[in-house]
Amino acid sequence: MAIIDRVLVGEALVVDQRPDGSGLDLQNVAHIDLIIGPRGSAAEDAFVRTLTDQKTGVNGLLAVVAPNLMTKPATVMFNKVTIKNGRQAVQMFGPAQRGVALAVMDAVAEGTIPEAEADDIFICVGVFIDSKADIDERIQDWNYSATLQALRNAVKREPKVSTVLAQYKASAHPFQAK
Repeated sequence: MAIIDRVLVGEALVVDQRPDGSGLDLQNVAHIDLIIGPRGSAAEDAFVRTLTDQKTGVNGLLAVVAPNLMTKPATVMFNKVTIKNGRQAVQMFGPAQRGVALAVMDAVAEGTIPEAEADDIFICVGVFIDSKADIDERIQDWNYSATLQALRNAVKREPKVSTVLAQYKASAHPFQAK
């Protein structure tokens, strides 16, 4: 029986302090939203639409580990904010893409995504890159960590409703109103 037998949703955010100690590094934060699902599901439809329906400021691109070496399962990335400049575009097509692609392949290598299902699964990954992002290593590393966590969460169907109910009122979000 397939592990990924329906559309699953995952999310993860990774952030740490700025290197200069001036607070949270919200410029380079990685916030991943993703869907994963089998052939014939809404995830496949979303994958195809994302890759073929390009719009000004919103683009889809295949996640590749390296040129001519796309991930398995097939993964499409899309930006969650408008790409405003060339640096931001290169960050999406460079460090963010590398981080997402490595996370997908590590999810297969560790068994989160069963290798036997990889050719019949589609993943769509929403990537946030601030137009002021300035540390490419963090973009790559944090998008890797956030994507791998989002994949694990999706496949494990986490968080559970009971967890959210127990924590939501006392929780905090780095972008919430102060």
